[in-house]
Amino acid sequence: MSQEKIIEILSNIKEPVLGKDYVTLDFVKGISLNGKNLTLTLGITEINDEIIKKATDEVTSEFRKKMPEINIKDLKFTIGITEHTDAKKKSIMPGIKNTIAIASGKGGVGKSTIAVNLAVALAKEGAKVGLIDADIYGPSIPLMFGINKKPGVTKVGEKSMLVPLERYGVKVMSIGFLIEDKSAVVWRGPMASSALKQFIGDVVWDELDYLLFDMPPGTGDIQLTLSQTIPLTCAVIVTTPQDISLADARKGYVMFERVNVPTMGIIENMSYYQNPDGSREYIFGKGGGQRMSEEFNVKLLGEIPLNMKIREGGDQGIPVAEGDSGSEVTGIFKRIAKDTIREINLMNVKNSEDQGLVIEI
Repeated sequence: MSQEKIIEILSNIKEPVLGKDYVTLDFVKGISLNGKNLTLTLGITEINDEIIKKATDEVTSEFRKKMPEINIKDLKFTIGITEHTDAKKKSIMPGIKNTIAIASGKGGVGKSTIAVNLAVALAKEGAKVGLIDADIYGPSIPLMFGINKKPGVTKVGEKSMLVPLERYGVKVMSIGFLIEDKSAVVWRGPMASSALKQFIGDVVWDELDYLLFDMPPGTGDIQLTLSQTIPLTCAVIVTTPQDISLADARKGYVMFERVNVPTMGIIENMSYYQNPDGSREYIFGKGGGQRMSEEFNVKLLGEIPLNMKIREGGDQGIPVAEGDSGSEVTGIFKRIAKDTIREINLMNVKNSEDQGLVIEI
């Protein structure tokens, strides 16, 4: 009844969402054997009653067949997160599993609001999350997190490194932490790109499941610098329903395609306003995000309504995703976070299969 035998059995049981075994996925999180009583903790892509029941039935059935003398005293599931396997990323940011660009083709669509709330929602799902404010000229992340102090500095070997600030379970870095209030960043493109590279290579991020980049609007220097500096796992495009926003969002999608970064999903912001009687007003048009998702065969991750709580949360430094889990908008961000974990896991497994890679334990 050795641990090796238990690992062998788990290597023949497939995680229900990804269709790969728990060992290959590195989803074996804990094994404790006390006499004949076994306690197991396994990773899983989605934590809901249906999936957990299916996974529980499959694990217990396999152990009954292969090790009938064993009693599974406790079987726990925690969120399982796969890694984007790329040699270049491992050398530059060895502790970061996945890197996600939150982008839009134009300003004013609420991209930073989405980036902040998605980061917080992912952290609430149990992921280790970091967020880089890559909008060097218009940093808004400090205000949205309610952080008004400077990051620390530490020595790593002979090199001085910045220590990111942390709030709501998210590690955060922004140029806004390093300049005086009301100061403007008046830099040419190369200087802004250099700052972004420092946020990537000169910050002690430690181990993260997801590092999100809140991108500036457009398709310029920062976007190219990021895509050329580290292999991004994917991009998420933020748009509003109106045609003028969609036209620029399409340009963002095409840009990422040209630099070989897959777009994982689209988030439509300001989708509708819900009246007190429950009826909806589609102020900026209707269904634009859905049409774009169908055009490019990309998942529509969610539709975010115009809601005063979202605006208040951004102004007060308390993201709405951190709020009451029973509220509509908090629930929407929770669903988007769950879908993000699922879609990136599926993407990473497919990439590993395409490359013929095996995850080492």
